[in-house]
Amino acid sequence: MSRLRTFSVLLIRSFSFTFFLSQMPSSSFHQISGPEKKIGHRRVDASGETTYKKTTSSALKGAIQLGIGYTVGNLSSKPERDVLMQDFYVVESIFFPSEGSNLTPAHHYPDFRFKTYAPVAFRYFRELFGIRPDDYLYSLCNEPLIELSNPGASGSIFYVTRDDEFILKTVMHKEAEFLQKLLPGYYMNLNQNPRTLLPKFFGLYCVQSGGKNIRIVVMNNVLPRVFRMHLKFDLKGSTCKRRASKKEREKSRPTYKDLDFMQDVSDGLMLDTDTFNALVKTLQRDCLVLESFKIMDYSLLLGVHNLDQAERDQQMEGSQGSGDEKRPAAQRALYSTAMESIQGGATCREAIDTEDTMGGIPAVNGKGERLLLFIGIIDILQSYRLIKKLEHSWKALVHDGDTVSVHRPNFYADRFFKFMSSTVFKKTLKSSPSKKGRGVLAVPKYSGPGPAWSAGQLPSERDENIYDLRGARSFPVLEDEGNYQLDYSESLLLI
Repeated sequence: MSRLRTFSVLLIRSFSFTFFLSQMPSSSFHQISGPEKKIGHRRVDASGETTYKKTTSSALKGAIQLGIGYTVGNLSSKPERDVLMQDFYVVESIFFPSEGSNLTPAHHYPDFRFKTYAPVAFRYFRELFGIRPDDYLYSLCNEPLIELSNPGASGSIFYVTRDDEFILKTVMHKEAEFLQKLLPGYYMNLNQNPRTLLPKFFGLYCVQSGGKNIRIVVMNNVLPRVFRMHLKFDLKGSTCKRRASKKEREKSRPTYKDLDFMQDVSDGLMLDTDTFNALVKTLQRDCLVLESFKIMDYSLLLGVHNLDQAERDQQMEGSQGSGDEKRPAAQRALYSTAMESIQGGATCREAIDTEDTMGGIPAVNGKGERLLLFIGIIDILQSYRLIKKLEHSWKALVHDGDTVSVHRPNFYADRFFKFMSSTVFKKTLKSSPSKKGRGVLAVPKYSGPGPAWSAGQLPSERDENIYDLRGARSFPVLEDEGNYQLDYSESLLLI
C-alpha cells in the first residue's frame, strides 16, 4: 500500500513538472474566440484547439490525470473490504489550487476541484477485471492522453490511453446520474456474468472549474488503434434514417450505419458454429439485462479489420507493420477483448491475446476474405423516460413506428437481438468434432486449434431457444413502469 501511494505521489508530481509546463497557462480554462465548430458542449476553434464547456482539451487532460493520480493513490491506503450499498453513493472531493498544497502538486492552471464517484465500488470493478492500481495509474497518468479526432455526433470528447487500454469520455449530467443509479445492478450483473459485451466501467469522475462541471467516465477500449478498421459500423437494428450522412462518408474513417451494412455487407459476417453460438448467447444475456433496466437506443459498435486487405496494402506500400502505430502489448484487463467477452474464462487468455489477433473475433465475408471483428455494446445510458416516449410517438407519426431507433425497451431489445443474430452475424457450416477449433478462419502466424476459435462449452445449434431472446430469463424484466426506480424525466451516450 505504501509503495503504491509513494508511486502515485511521485507520478503526479513528475507529471506536473513535465506535462503541465509544456502547456498553455491560466488562459487554458477559457474559450478561444474566433470561428469555431460546435457540437453540444464541444467546440473546435479556427486553430484546431478543442474546448469543452470553455475548458481547453489540454487543460482537461491535465486535470483528469492529476485527479486520478491522487485519488487512486489515496484509495490504496484504505483497507480492502466487501462492497456495501452505501459505497455506490459516496462522492469524494479534493481541491487542486494552482499553487499546490500539502496533498496536491502545483500546476499551471486555475484552481479546480476533482470529484471521484463510488471509489470503493469502482475499485472492486477494476479488481474483477484484473486491473491492478499501479497498472491503472500507469495507463492513465504516465503519458498524455490521446484525443480522438472523430468523436461522433454526441458532442462529447473522447480520449484513449497510449497503451490502448482505456477510453475516457465526457458525459452529460443525466448520463452520469443514470450510471450512478445503475451501479448496484451493474455490480450484480458483473458478479454473475463478467462475460459481457456491455461497457466495462472503471471509474466516474468530475472536474469542477470556472463554475462548470465536466464529468468523465473511464471504460474499456473496444477498437484497438493498432489495427486499421477497414469498416466501422454503429448498428441499432433500426432502418429509419439509419444511413451514414454525406458529411460522415467524407471522413477518412467514417462510421456507417444499419442500412449501409445491409447494402455493403449483404452476405453478413460469417463465423464458425461455436463462435457464433457463443456470440449469440452473450448478446442474448446482455439484451435481457438492458431490457430489465428499461434501457434503449444502445448500439453495437463493430470494427472490421480485413486481414487480406491489410496484406495487400503491405505489399503495395512495402511496409513491415500491419498497424497504424507501434503495436502495444496485449490488453491487461480480463474479459476486455471481443473474443474474451463472448467466451469468458481466464484460461482463454493465452490463446486470445496473441500479438496477431489482439483478441479480435475471426470471421469471413461474402468474398471469403479473412476478417477480425472488434465489437462492444455502447450508449447504454439511455433510459426510456418521458422525453424518449415523446420522441418515439412523434417519429411514429412520420415513419413506421417499428423502424425508428427510439422504442420501448422490450421491443428494442428483441429487434436489436434479431438483427444481430440473423443479418449481421451468420453461421458457417458446422465443423466435424474431430476438427473442432481448426476451422477455415485462420489468422497469419496462428498455430493450431485453441479456445480463440472455439467455445464448445456453450449451447450448440440444437438448442431451440438460442435465437429467441425470450428463451433466456437470466434477469427479470420489469414490466410495470410504475415500479421502475430508475425512471426520471429529462433527456439523456455515443461513442
